Amino acid sequence: MAQWNPHTYLKFGQERLRPALDLLAQIPLEQPQTLVDLGCGPGNVTALLKQQWPNARVIGIDSSPDMLSQARENHPGIDWIETDITTWQPDQKTDLIFSNACLHWLGNHDILFPKLLNHLNEGGVLAVQMPNNFAAPTHQAIRDVLGADHPLCPGYPVSDCRDYYQWLAPECERLDIWETTYTHVLSGDNPVADWTKGAALRPVLDGIKDKGEKQVFEQAYRKRISQAYPPLANGRTLLPFKRFFMVCLKK
Repeated sequence: MAQWNPHTYLKFGQERLRPALDLLAQIPLEQPQTLVDLGCGPGNVTALLKQQWPNARVIGIDSSPDMLSQARENHPGIDWIETDITTWQPDQKTDLIFSNACLHWLGNHDILFPKLLNHLNEGGVLAVQMPNNFAAPTHQAIRDVLGADHPLCPGYPVSDCRDYYQWLAPECERLDIWETTYTHVLSGDNPVADWTKGAALRPVLDGIKDKGEKQVFEQAYRKRISQAYPPLANGRTLLPFKRFFMVCLKK
């Protein structure tokens, strides 16, 4: 299991927050009684859900004890549960399952997503945002350095929009699916490499056990990323980043 560092992840907290806010704005619920944030991380987005619906029971679920430790410290009044999403079973059906930048880490979406939909009450909502940037240099550079057949190479975990529609539409009153490419304006020395170190690169670095090999890999990766995402004349670096969104209103 990757060891998630909340401080590294939150280095670009505002940029990572925007897709969650865009997803939140599309949820057609007025007064849900219970809601769950799957893959809640350090709890920043979960706290926004609590702010949006202060009278609801809000539950944050994550498998990382470090992330949950920070969530508990910074955001009281929310139930924080450490568990594996793939085996999670709620004690009762809920009105909203929200997941921001988490479910792409899990496989078998054809089984997982209908299962999550089944955990909702009638009229409940499944709202999901996942990165869909896996063909970009941020991820391709990992394959180039490690070799395409290396077991630590990232795959392409997000399926085609048509697949999610076919899996979920029969049980939905309404199903909205869209994609957005954000262009993040970053500052610093090789900031895109720092961005991926907080997310996509984390499992790779954790998986390379030899310290020397890890250092060689990271140096080679950072060099490729600096070439793929060069700074502009003003010193800023642009990172285009595509994301997948889905809001399902259950029948």
